[in-house]
Amino acid sequence: MSNLTVGTIMVDCRDLDVMVDFWGSLLGIEKKATYPQYVWMGRIAENGPALAFQKVPEAKTGKNRVHLDMHAPDVAAAVTRVEALGGSRVADHSSGDFHWTICADPEGNEFCIAPEG
Repeated sequence: MSNLTVGTIMVDCRDLDVMVDFWGSLLGIEKKATYPQYVWMGRIAENGPALAFQKVPEAKTGKNRVHLDMHAPDVAAAVTRVEALGGSRVADHSSGDFHWTICADPEGNEFCIAPEG
């Protein structure tokens, strides 16, 4: 049995302000701590991990190896909100009767939005 838990999801980025504003607005979380090159945000779900950002010099160059899967009662409304905040819709997918939308934040990091349930 492991004693490890996920405390924080750290996202590399080039522009801390843009990413903190986008994700803070999208998820309704606030900054908790700021250090040179780092910003820690609140938890992304009750009892879930926090979200944090680390400034790096290089831009994203390929597909994410890890991404967030999020759920919303109204996927279309959630995608519209992503776009209004500066993100984008990348693609719509389905497997059988399960449907989801891939979106990207302002720096191109992909994440998925699927219906709740």
